[in-house]
This record gives sequence, structure tokens and C-alpha cells, in this order.
Amino acid sequence: MKKVLYTNFVSTEEIIADMLEDKDIKKAVTRSNLYKFWSKAAGEKFADKSKPYSMLGGGTMVIACENAIVAQELMLKKTQILVKLQPYLKSLNIKVKDLKFDPKKWQFD
Repeated sequence: MKKVLYTNFVSTEEIIADMLEDKDIKKAVTRSNLYKFWSKAAGEKFADKSKPYSMLGGGTMVIACENAIVAQELMLKKTQILVKLQPYLKSLNIKVKDLKFDPKKWQFD
């Protein structure tokens, strides 16, 4: 029977650290963390009827909305939502200048 030698194992922490060095993965993790705060910025009324969808160039965050009525109401509250997002944006070092509300991006689970 052949003896198996176990050497040069890489720890999970090292693998994760290496992955986070990748610029695209780091950006995706940061955006995911920002998306978790959406319900606090949008409020309880809109937390289940809207969700962050993607980021566009120039600092525009696209928000998927359940329907056009939700999109319109959120549009009217856009300035207030951006103000509520500011502490999270600063802590994550992300710049969001505008919000785009799009009912076409909504996907039912």
C-alpha cells in the first residue's frame, strides 16, 4: 500500500483572501453588501415590492419594482432614499448618484 503524504495545504482563509484580490469579485461582494441595506433605505412598505437589480456606469443603481405604481412612488421618494443610503455608501466606499426604477426587471420568485 502506498503512503500518502499531505503537504502544502492551503487554508480556507488564504483561498478567500486570494479571491478577494480579484477586482471583479471584490466589487461584486461590495455591491451585494450594499443591496442588503435596500430595505432600510426604501422602508418597510417597499422592501418586498422592490429590490436592487444592478449598477450602471456613472453611479446609477437600477431597482427592480413589482409594478409601475411602485416605481412611480419610489421615484417620488428618490432624494430621501439616496440620503438614507449615504451612510452605507460611505462605509462601503461606493458612489451612487442616481436611482433608476424599472418594473420590467422584476422577477417573481
